[in-house]
Amino acid sequence: MKLNKQKGFTLVEIAIVLVIVGLLIGGVLKGQEMITNAKLKRVESDNAGIAAAMFSYQDRYLQLPGDDSDAEGRFSVYLAATANGAGDGTIGDGTDWEADTSTVWTDGGQETLKFFAHLRAAGLVPGGGMDPTRPTNAYGGQIGIQDGSLGIAGHVTIFGAIEGPIAKIIEGRLDDGAGNTGRIQSAEIVAGVADMDAAALGTAAYDDSKRYHMAFRL
Repeated sequence: MKLNKQKGFTLVEIAIVLVIVGLLIGGVLKGQEMITNAKLKRVESDNAGIAAAMFSYQDRYLQLPGDDSDAEGRFSVYLAATANGAGDGTIGDGTDWEADTSTVWTDGGQETLKFFAHLRAAGLVPGGGMDPTRPTNAYGGQIGIQDGSLGIAGHVTIFGAIEGPIAKIIEGRLDDGAGNTGRIQSAEIVAGVADMDAAALGTAAYDDSKRYHMAFRL
């Protein structure tokens, strides 16, 4: 009587499969790490780019974008628009970085919306001078600016909806690691809202399951 031999994998074949699986897992993890690092770099470069554009505008015209009280006379795109800022040396009032971009402009008002519009009119960032939209950061939130936030003196850029683990890394790399002290401070988003007013307090410890608006002092 002829017996049928059972077919199966040899130890060598199993070892090869395990090596391949290990390489695939390692490749996926490395790819995720590279994506995270690229997004972190983009946050840092976006913040540096906004600061550079703002100071370039100030050097060129001796006024701040958004606050420029002579924007209508300076740029032809504004001949029929109320595009001037107040000219008082500050952009916004510490509460309006998320102002609705559809808000109708008035002379001397809506400076946080006019900030990016003035930069576009000056050719310092891409786009048209009538466009008040805010850029989107690497994590899908908006990027805005205002004078003062979370007790930080002076102008700040705000990067919205940053994931907790990423906020923690940014703090560790660029500041003191706490969300309520230093030149970078953050407020937790609760039910879609985070209080970024000048008098509000930042969140001390980051939670990996939360998202935060992060204010960077310029």
